[in-house]
Amino acid sequence: MNTTKKDIRALTKIQLREFFVAQGDKAFRGNQIYEWLWSKKVYNFDDMTNISKETRQMLEDNFVINHIKVDQMQRSEDGTVKNAVRLYDGLVVESVLIPTATRTTACVSSQVGCSLDCNFCATARLKRMRNLNPDEIYDQVVVIDNESRLYFDRPLSNIVFMGMGEPLMNYNNVIKAIEMITSPEGLGMSPKRITLSTSGIPKMIKKMADEEVKFKLAVSLHSAIDEIRAEIMPFSKSFPLKELRQSLEYWYLKTKSKITYEYVVWKGINDDKKSIDALVKFCKYVPCKVNLIEYNPIDDGMFQQASDAALDEYVKALDQIGVIAKVRRSRGKDIDAACGQLANKS
Repeated sequence: MNTTKKDIRALTKIQLREFFVAQGDKAFRGNQIYEWLWSKKVYNFDDMTNISKETRQMLEDNFVINHIKVDQMQRSEDGTVKNAVRLYDGLVVESVLIPTATRTTACVSSQVGCSLDCNFCATARLKRMRNLNPDEIYDQVVVIDNESRLYFDRPLSNIVFMGMGEPLMNYNNVIKAIEMITSPEGLGMSPKRITLSTSGIPKMIKKMADEEVKFKLAVSLHSAIDEIRAEIMPFSKSFPLKELRQSLEYWYLKTKSKITYEYVVWKGINDDKKSIDALVKFCKYVPCKVNLIEYNPIDDGMFQQASDAALDEYVKALDQIGVIAKVRRSRGKDIDAACGQLANKS
């Protein structure tokens, strides 16, 4: 880990241009370096072949490129790929490639560990060490895009912020990463192919709406009854469902973008008629769809997968009010793929 040199990817294009002018060079040199760092995705100054050797050495003396490294890559029988990603300071996060017949989805992390305390989630058992920088988020996507091309002969098609961490607790860096991912100077992906999944922080959902973001929103709901949701996700006591609902109504008013509710059904917790009726009522407030997610138990505790019959009752009740509900079967079971709760994102 380098503590003296500045990470060059923390600089904007304007700052790079200003740096070269201060060095007595031309401003356009900053444009060249910016292109190498983001669009061409190089991790070594020596790979910048249209830059003079002297300039490359000067960059080496002043800056570092803190790129990620894949420590371990596992491939599941169903094609899912899990990466254990080592950051420049030695900390590790996970990212996952989820393939289907028609697309490949990157599930990326936004924090090392997590700020929240969802009782069912393995990541929540790891205390939050730090937020990921924009370039560390970007690099995860670059790695998975390369894996998609290598193993499935097609580029990455979708991205979900559903890995380690709560994206809205690292808002500025996540937004900067998405800006680079969607920029023609970065990966040039459509924001419509990106979904940010949050546990539901009303103030930040309204902030996104005010900033007129173009990506999609998913909310880990898991119960539309405050008492049950607080048992599942204790932090949600600070964000009651009424406040969450109001923020989602505001989101739709500003963006006209339908919301996805991520919803795990557990045996003896939210698999009864009262829970189904509450979700049906909640779904009437804002245009939405529901992903009913098969649960990956992390131990033999209180959270166990509900029966197929319970899932069927949810699907039937939601169908009656015109809400599309799909059951998402767990992916990558044989490699213990993390990313919160992985599901088939087709």
